Amino acid sequence: MKKLIIAAGTGFLGKVLINHFKDKFEEIVILTRGKSQLIDGIKYANWNARTFSGWENELENATVLINLAGKSVDCRYTKENKKEILLSRIESTKILNKAVLNCQNPPKHWLNSSTSTIYRFSLDKQMDEVDGEIGNDFSINVALSWEKAFFKTETPNTLKTALRTSIVLGKNGAIIPLKTLAKIGLGGKQGKGNQFISWIHEEDFANAIEFILQKEIIGVINVVSPEPIRNADFMTKLRKAVGFPFGIPMNTFLLEIGSFFIRTETELVLKSRNVTPKRLFDNGFQFKFGAIDEAFENLLQK
Repeated sequence: MKKLIIAAGTGFLGKVLINHFKDKFEEIVILTRGKSQLIDGIKYANWNARTFSGWENELENATVLINLAGKSVDCRYTKENKKEILLSRIESTKILNKAVLNCQNPPKHWLNSSTSTIYRFSLDKQMDEVDGEIGNDFSINVALSWEKAFFKTETPNTLKTALRTSIVLGKNGAIIPLKTLAKIGLGGKQGKGNQFISWIHEEDFANAIEFILQKEIIGVINVVSPEPIRNADFMTKLRKAVGFPFGIPMNTFLLEIGSFFIRTETELVLKSRNVTPKRLFDNGFQFKFGAIDEAFENLLQK
């Protein structure tokens, strides 16, 4: 493959993809709010994710475009933050649509971030791309608007795929604060503990992206592991993996207090995301870390 563009590729997921694809593309370009520069053979081009400023020329002759842009949802849902969460996703997607349409030789395949949070809270039914039920709350409506902004503009010469990704567990990602909680005795269940967590190991995430490109899978696809796990079980296995014998449970009231002080929302741990990767399975994808025990063993090894 020739040229890979990753929009907003300087964060955790961007680094996972760079590491995975660095020897598989002749050229990698990262669109970033930072300065334009060349580091270790990777080109960084400045963009503001809202207007053209020259970065759009990088899309010419690209094989793949991956858009990861969007304000982190790990914040308090104030009016200002909610507006920025929505606009950062919609505006970056819209400007990329314009850039793709303006290209003489546009990217062959565009993968745009979405989220497995698009499905309703579910303790009973597993949600796949065919039978999954969409809910109605702030996070879900952001996801719906995001996908609408992506798909409503037709790009005749560019394939489009929306990645409904779950939490990605990586050695430098969300596993770090979780491990810290478990090691200081706060690794008990959160809330009732019966809510499901959909997750995927960072290696499987990168492999799934490559698989989607190879198979030219378009439309929406759940990028999640095959085994959603209940919060209480997840925390039990995490404690076992870090070698800590007990974990103090955090009820909803304590979580509300804690989330206020660390400036985040309890929804991130209390929503039941019961999502499965039907389309990946149907196309023959093989998971390396399909069970949480395997993932923890790999990520938490000394």
